[in-house]
Amino acid sequence: MNIRKELEKREENLHPRAARSVNSKRQREEKKSPVRTEFQRDRDRVLHSKSFRRLKHKTQVFISPGGDHFRTRLTHTLEVSQIARTIARALNLNEDLTEAIGLGHDLGHTPFGHTGEKVLNELFDGVFKHYVQSLRVVEKLEHNGKGLNLTDEVRDGIIKHSKGQGAIIPKNKKRLPITLEGQIVRISDIIAYVNHDIDDAIRAKMITGRDIPESTQKLLGKTFAKRIDTIVLDVIDQSLKNSLEFISISNEIYDEISRLRDFLFDRVYLVKESEEEIEKIRKIFSTIISHVRKNPGKYISPFPAEDTVDRRIIDFIAGMTDRYVMNLFEQITVPAFII
Repeated sequence: MNIRKELEKREENLHPRAARSVNSKRQREEKKSPVRTEFQRDRDRVLHSKSFRRLKHKTQVFISPGGDHFRTRLTHTLEVSQIARTIARALNLNEDLTEAIGLGHDLGHTPFGHTGEKVLNELFDGVFKHYVQSLRVVEKLEHNGKGLNLTDEVRDGIIKHSKGQGAIIPKNKKRLPITLEGQIVRISDIIAYVNHDIDDAIRAKMITGRDIPESTQKLLGKTFAKRIDTIVLDVIDQSLKNSLEFISISNEIYDEISRLRDFLFDRVYLVKESEEEIEKIRKIFSTIISHVRKNPGKYISPFPAEDTVDRRIIDFIAGMTDRYVMNLFEQITVPAFII
């Protein structure tokens, strides 16, 4: 009995606009698994990758927080995946594809969160974007330069998940992921972070529950769980109303999520991203870059062979965890007899 074929047959019962693993293609053709669909294999490849494991020691918002309950890039990723799977299941879409994209969407993030991304981008003349790096990780860097050889649908969902402060659902639909499952992850990402970053900011005593915009509390809810529930139900309802032409949100909820994101930028992100903190990270990255350029063979990978040393230094730094980058900086700057 070929279990994979049975699973592919079950996918025929999904919504007509759901992605089906039997139709998926990879960068390089491979022999199919007898027990897992192509999207299940992608999910497992991401889950077992080194870059995924490193997410547990990468900052979400708060760098080296003192408490045990602050989010990391890994817990953010798991929360995004859980929200996305809930929506996909409710809409009868492909949950395996949704999970694979959700787990892989942030593999390219730098240490020190978005501040680290901003500084690395500045030091290398604007060439770094975490979503591009995430795709580079799965295509070129994992498995000693061979990549994970993921399906086209997963790679597309990874490269198109990011929004920054831009539109959650862009007017130009060509900027959306090609699959509804990828669109779910794009929305689930912001559902997760605007809610859990508020939770962490309250825990860090940067804000209190009373500071949350009154309109948010009235429309979305007063608690973390209620706000997520309200948004998820709205996404499901609105997407069904448009017959799953694309994954949608009502205008009222869309505007409130945008308002909540602006609140976080004003009261949390930009406060954490003080010039003093940026300068510290700039000094750490600059010191490591200068040191590695003098002896690249000791630190950076020889692959991809066609790329410049600087391109591979970017890969090296982007792949670091917060604690690794601090340890390396200490090794470079502190005399051995003091250590």
